[in-house]
Amino acid sequence: MKHLVDIHVHLSTPEDMEDRHDDPYEASECLNSILHLTYDKADDDIDPHTLEQRLQNVWEVWHLNTEIVNIDIEDLVDWVDHQSNT
Repeated sequence: MKHLVDIHVHLSTPEDMEDRHDDPYEASECLNSILHLTYDKADDDIDPHTLEQRLQNVWEVWHLNTEIVNIDIEDLVDWVDHQSNT
């Protein structure tokens, strides 16, 4: 049921990131990568509300984290995997 969740509604823009990040464009790209990973790794039959909560959690954890642009993609994949299993 993940097809009921529109990932584009959850994606960030550089304007969302400019208050805390030196390079809001790069920070936005990183956050969007995490959001896409979260969406892509979700089971197709996931409850839409659960997926929405996971995407919101990504925002809460990473939106203001100034280290987002320095984290290796493999570490982000591990984080998403961990979040998917909890």
